[in-house]
Amino acid sequence: MPDTRPRPPSVERLIAAARPRLGEREHAAVVAAARRVIADERDRLRGNGRPARDADDLAAELVARLDASTAPISVVNATGVIVHTNLGRVPWPEAAIEAAAAAARDALFLELDRATGRRGRRYRQAEDLLLALTGAEDALVTNNNAAAVALAVALAGRGGGVAVSRGELVEIGGGVRIPEIVRRAGARLVEVGTTNRTRVDDFAEVLGTGRIRMVLRIHQSNFRQEGFIEAPDPVAVARVAHEHGAIVVDDLGSGALLDTAAFGLTHEPQPSERLASGGDVVTFSGDKLVGGPQAGLIVGRGDLVARIREDPLARAMRPDKATLAAVAATLALYRNGTATRTIPVWRMIATTEGELRARATTLATATGAEAVPLRATVGGGSLPGETLPSWGLGLIGRSADRLLAALRTGEPAVVGRIEDGRVVLDLRTVPPEADERLRRAIAAATR
Repeated sequence: MPDTRPRPPSVERLIAAARPRLGEREHAAVVAAARRVIADERDRLRGNGRPARDADDLAAELVARLDASTAPISVVNATGVIVHTNLGRVPWPEAAIEAAAAAARDALFLELDRATGRRGRRYRQAEDLLLALTGAEDALVTNNNAAAVALAVALAGRGGGVAVSRGELVEIGGGVRIPEIVRRAGARLVEVGTTNRTRVDDFAEVLGTGRIRMVLRIHQSNFRQEGFIEAPDPVAVARVAHEHGAIVVDDLGSGALLDTAAFGLTHEPQPSERLASGGDVVTFSGDKLVGGPQAGLIVGRGDLVARIREDPLARAMRPDKATLAAVAATLALYRNGTATRTIPVWRMIATTEGELRARATTLATATGAEAVPLRATVGGGSLPGETLPSWGLGLIGRSADRLLAALRTGEPAVVGRIEDGRVVLDLRTVPPEADERLRRAIAAATR
C-alpha cells in the first residue's frame, strides 16, 4: 500500500523555490538552513494529520531564518537598580562605544610603538590613564576583576601564606569564593580574627610567624555588617605587614573613581586612597562604578605589577583590543572632568530628585499613570543597602504580574518592579532620551 502521508519538499526543491529571494549567500549555509527547515517540517507533520506546507511557504521560512538577527534585545531598565547585573550592569558611555567600534573596524597601534615602529606595550593608553587617576606606579588591564584578584594573589607564590580577615572571606559573585582563589593560586590561606571583629593585633600575631607573604583585604562591596563589629585601620595593617616583609593587596570590587559621598551615598574607598594608605596592589572592576566595559583594573607598585604582567596566566586573562579602547575612552572622561554628564552610571547617580519628579509628572500626564516617589538602589555589588530618592510611575488597572510581563515582552521591552501590589517604573535608571520609548511601551501594555 503506497505511503500517502504528507511529506516536505526536497532540499533542492526548497532552495529552488527560495532562490529569487536568497540573493548572494554561501551555498553551504543555505543548504544547512534548508535541511533544518525540512527537518522541523517533518517533525510537525509526524503523527498529527496536518497538511504539508507548500514549497513557497517553506521558502519564506528559510529566508526568514537566514535573515534572522542575532542582535541583543534593547531593554529600558526601569527597575531603579542602577548597576543591574541581570540587565548587563550599566550602558557604556558614548565615547567608549565609539572607541570600541573604531578598534573593531580598523587596524590600530595595539602592540606597535608609533614613534619607533617597534613592538611596544599592549595599548598603553588605558594604563597611562589609570596612573594619572590613581597615582600608581604601574597598571594593568585584565578581562575582569576576578582575574585581577587571582593574578594579584599569585604574587604570594606557591605555598606562600595569605592572611585574610575572617570577615572578608566572601563570595564575590558567580560562586567564586576568596578561599578558592587563594588555593587555586597555590598559596596558603591564613584566617585572621573573627567574622565580626578583627584587629591590627590579630594580623601582627600571624605576621610574626614569618610565614605570611601577603595580606589580602576584600572590600565589603556586596554585603554589609552591622552591630558588634570592628575592622582594623588599613594604614596600621599595612605598616605591620611591611614591617614583616609582606605585601598588601586590596580588592575594592566596584572601585569608584569619584566620591560617592558627594551624592548622598556612603563613601566608597577609591583606589588612590587605598594606595595612599599602604596598599601595594589595588584591584577593581572596569564596569560597575567605573561605568565602562567589563574589565579588571590593577594598579600599584611598579615591581609588583611588572611581576603580574609576566605571569603566564596574564596572557590568558587579557582583554581584546575593543575592550582596551573602550576602557581608555571611559577613563579619559574622568580625566577631562565630564564623568557625571557622560558616564551613564554617574549620570544616574547624579540626577537630582527634582529632575526626576518633573519627568515623572510629565509622563504621568501622558500615560494616565501616577507620579510616585520611590527609592533607587546602586546594586551590582556596589554600596550594599544604599538607596537614593527617586521618582517614577505607578501603574494600576491590571494584574501586576500580567502588566509586568506585558511590559517585558513588548516593543520596546521595559523591565520594572512590583511594589505595594502595583507595577512601578523608576526613572532614575531610565535616561531622559528614553522617555518617549517608555511612554509608547506603557500605552501598548495598558491598552
